[in-house]
Amino acid sequence: MEILFYAAGANPDAWLTSIQQAIPDASIRVWQEGDHAPADVALVWKPPAAMLRGRTELKAIFNLGAGVDAILQLGEALPAGVPVVRLDDAGMGIQMAEFVAHAVLRYFRRLDAYAVQHQAQQWRFLKPFDKQTFSVGVLGMGVLGSRIAAALQHFDFPVLGWSRTQKNIPGMTCFSGADGLNTFLSQTRVLVCILPLTTETENILNHATLSALPRGAYVINVARGAHLVEADLLTLIQQEHIAGATLDVFREEPLPVTHPFWQEPRINITPHISALTLRDDSARQIAAKIKALQAGQPITGLVDPQRGY
Repeated sequence: MEILFYAAGANPDAWLTSIQQAIPDASIRVWQEGDHAPADVALVWKPPAAMLRGRTELKAIFNLGAGVDAILQLGEALPAGVPVVRLDDAGMGIQMAEFVAHAVLRYFRRLDAYAVQHQAQQWRFLKPFDKQTFSVGVLGMGVLGSRIAAALQHFDFPVLGWSRTQKNIPGMTCFSGADGLNTFLSQTRVLVCILPLTTETENILNHATLSALPRGAYVINVARGAHLVEADLLTLIQQEHIAGATLDVFREEPLPVTHPFWQEPRINITPHISALTLRDDSARQIAAKIKALQAGQPITGLVDPQRGY
């Protein structure tokens, strides 16, 4: 088994150790410019086009993350007929659920408002929100979205879900398609975006969709920065239609110091840390999928380039 590895911005030594432990009989090398030697599989994160172009000998390309927008942007450089496989979870689901649950609870329990009072040395009771009318809408009901929804149900929030195709999930009200989006938004007090980034979902959080939320709604984006039209969110917060936001992803990362989000106290900013890829979990999952492929068995996580995920 010849494995070709490339992960932009990652420590290759740490990854190679985890992969070697999970697949001890494999020969692994880090791709470098000019490496055209054959390989059986490629493990990648944001690879350059030159790494994969023409490599039709590959049995599979494994993306070291759940989001595949970066690799699909390679377009024709991806070798025809070679499956692209994403990670199903690999420890990211629980991290994402923790992050989103914290953001929802922080807003629901009015902790940001109490923090402002703390700075002003004010001791004042704030009327709590009514949980029965505090619906949390999860935009994107894949593996990660479903895990987030389950975590929020644990706290007895009314949870709504929206997906491209209809889903039926116990204890949730589910919406689907373009026809169901506005109804979903109109009933959502806190909107959580966990959609894959595709041509259809880019800029989906814009003035029209955000305005469809009830006045005083809150926005959480843990998907991709390109889902959000940043100027539209800022305008709606300043107009007090949107109460605030927790944003973990941005169009430009790191977020420039001159970006107006830094000056808006109703926006909580984190540096793309809502869910980090866990190397050992990922390596074990990839090893299991390679073994299944070798045995001619089906695997999960196959990417449909037409859908974009």
